Amino acid sequence: MSGGEVSFIGGPAPKASAIELYARKTAGFDERLARTIGLLKEAVSQYGAGLIQSTSLGAEDMVITDLIARHALPVAIATLDTGMLHDETLALVPAIEQRYGLKVEVFTPVQEAVITFVKANGEKPMYESLALRKACCAVRKLEPLARMLEGRTAWITGLRREQSSNRAEVPFSEDDGKGRAKLNVLAEWSWADVWHYIAANDVPFNALHDQFMPSIGCAPCTRAIAVGEDFRAGRWWWEDETAKECGLHATKEPA
Repeated sequence: MSGGEVSFIGGPAPKASAIELYARKTAGFDERLARTIGLLKEAVSQYGAGLIQSTSLGAEDMVITDLIARHALPVAIATLDTGMLHDETLALVPAIEQRYGLKVEVFTPVQEAVITFVKANGEKPMYESLALRKACCAVRKLEPLARMLEGRTAWITGLRREQSSNRAEVPFSEDDGKGRAKLNVLAEWSWADVWHYIAANDVPFNALHDQFMPSIGCAPCTRAIAVGEDFRAGRWWWEDETAKECGLHATKEPA
């Protein structure tokens, strides 16, 4: 069973926290952690004020934010509020600011564009077609992300190779297709690594992770995963596996 699957077999889901289910120290963790810290420090040295962490407020990104704060790295932190996030997700913004004393810049979609889109397509068009779901993502995610990254030369993400088949070859650094470097500093980490770090360092995390939601996006597009399902099975679960990206981390459309 991969680290991206729930770790129990058969019967009703046990009442256990994500830390209890997933956190464990595995061979090579200390080396992976040291490599990640080194990558973050190198990024600061290379990109300076042009560097930003784009956080989804998921478990991986909370690890990165903790590392930024713990090592006093001068990295700007920003997130997207699509207007359709869970309250539990949004609660992490003040939690970060209070815990670490770091400002989180929040980018939101253009309200006029959202109103126009909803008027034309309804409140939940993502269920109607892949094209409409991607159009919704474009309005609520891609346009605000473009503003977030404007003027930046590099951005830090929480992408990991283990997350899905689409991300199995994620490199530590890549061109994002817009002339910026995208730095995937946790690329080699496992799900167990992420939760071991969270447990060992008392890192704040989304309460929905305790409800079997390892990958959390907008509320209409996220559900809990069932026994044995893949890590990202709860995202856009009505779509084909190859389509399961919103565009934030895709430099080209799948064939």
